This record gives sequence, structure tokens and C-alpha cells, in this order.
Amino acid sequence: MSEHATAPDTAPDTDPATETFVAHRNLLFTVAYEMLGSAADAEDVLQETWLRWVKVDLAQVRDQRAYLVRITARQSLNRLRAMSRRKEAYVGQWLPEPLLTAPDVAEDVELAESISMALMLVLETLSPTERAVFVLREVFETGYDEIAAAVDKSPAAVRQIAHRARRHVDARRPRQVVSADESRAVLASFQRVLETGDPQTLLDVLAPDVVLVSDGGGIKQAALRQVNGAEKVARFLVGGLGKSKIPITVAPTMVNGGPALAVHLDGELDGIMAMRVENALVTGLYYVRNPEKLTRAETETPLTLR
Repeated sequence: MSEHATAPDTAPDTDPATETFVAHRNLLFTVAYEMLGSAADAEDVLQETWLRWVKVDLAQVRDQRAYLVRITARQSLNRLRAMSRRKEAYVGQWLPEPLLTAPDVAEDVELAESISMALMLVLETLSPTERAVFVLREVFETGYDEIAAAVDKSPAAVRQIAHRARRHVDARRPRQVVSADESRAVLASFQRVLETGDPQTLLDVLAPDVVLVSDGGGIKQAALRQVNGAEKVARFLVGGLGKSKIPITVAPTMVNGGPALAVHLDGELDGIMAMRVENALVTGLYYVRNPEKLTRAETETPLTLR
């Protein structure tokens, strides 16, 4: 794509189309990311949205924000359908691309939950259309008529899809909302345990039914299947980190609005370990080692639902 086709990050002049796009850019990125789970694909969607937006007669657009969201959702849905074929050939487990988020994102409970690794994985179990409808309706409170225009369905059909998707997600999403302070406390304990490498102490911070999903993308070593249960997860973590002869450092970070650890080998970022916390115990671990998914793990990505 040429320079002139690149979606703008800042408004270079007073052009109304550019100003409007830039004003809503963070929202549009958030919509695309929540539908796709990939920052790289979300950026491509923004490029496609921009190319369509600059051809629109703004005088004919009643609600420019809604119109931009509709374009973004439609382009995201097209890409999501193509990505589902790509994921079928993916080596091992697939995890969303972790995004470094500002600390205040964790305080916005609605936003933090909607981009959490746990919920993003639940969204992976929906069909592309169900995911689009759920994200637009439940996360961004988009009207049924607007969603219908974005996904090429009737408003009545969209209502049915939204109900089905909501029921599916509610049956699988984490039920407990944990405060940011509690998450940080559990993260600190987990970090100390990883640094000491003591399996027994590790069991003290893991829920009995904890699950670990690791994503190496066929580039880095990772478990090809989900690891279930505290003892197996402890063995996997202690064994994996203990085998390395290179100095390992573990530092707290905040990705997707929740607690995480950045794992460095010899000073280089090796992976991001996000976690789900319930009842002061770790119930889910999501370890992204695929280097192609770590490009947004060290620079904050601005996200918004408004």
C-alpha cells in the first residue's frame, strides 16, 4: 500500500474526513481488535476503512461515528472469515496478540473485561458473524439496525444471533470480577514463585483446575495442547523455565487490561504470560511466545469503547 493510502494517526490539516477519522481512530482500532484478536490485522482493517471513508460524501452521513464503526465492522468480518482458514493451519494453540495497555485501562472494568485474554478466547469459539454481532452489541452497544447493515442480516436475524452469542459467551466467561489491587497482589506472588522455581510454592497460587494455553506459532517451543490442572501446569512452568541456560528475568506488566508477566531471556523479550485471577488464585495462564505476536507488548496501545 502506498504512503498516500495509509490511514492517518494525526490530522495534518483541517480536512473534515481526516479530522473525523483521527478523532475515532482508537475506537475503530478497538472494534477491529476485539473482532480479530490481532493488532496487525486490525491495522490493516483501519487502512481499508480509511480508503472507503475518504470516498464518502459526508453531507449524506447523519452519524459519522456510527458510519465509521459500520465500515470497520464490515471489513473486520471479511477479514475474520479469511483468518478462520488461516488459523486452521496454525501450529499449536492460537492466542490473541497481547497489547500493552495503560494502567487506567484496568480501572475501566467494562473495557478491561472486553479485551481480556480470557474473554477473547471465548470469542474464538463463536462463528465470525456471531462474534461480530456480540462485539458490536454487547461491547459497543450498537443498535440492531446498524449491526444489520454491517453484517448483511435483517434486524430480526441480528437479534436472534445476539441472543445466541450472549448465551454462549455467558456460559463460558469468568464469573468473578477481580479488583486491580487483588490482581496485582496475585501477580506479585506468582512472579516470586517463578523466580524461585519452587513447584510446591507454585501450587499455592494456582487454582486446582487452572488451565495453561501457550502459543509459539511453530516458531518458539510451546505446548501444542492446553495444559490442565495445577500439578501439570506447575511441572510445565518449572520444567520449561528451568531448562534454559540463559539468564531469565520476569517483570510485571499490564496487557489487555489485566495482570501479566514479561519474560526476558538474556535481556530480550521472550514471551508474555497473561493470567486470569479468581478467588485470589490463578485460574488461567496464557503464554504468548510467538515473536510475530509480541510487537505490541512493549509500547502502549490506546484503546477505548467510546
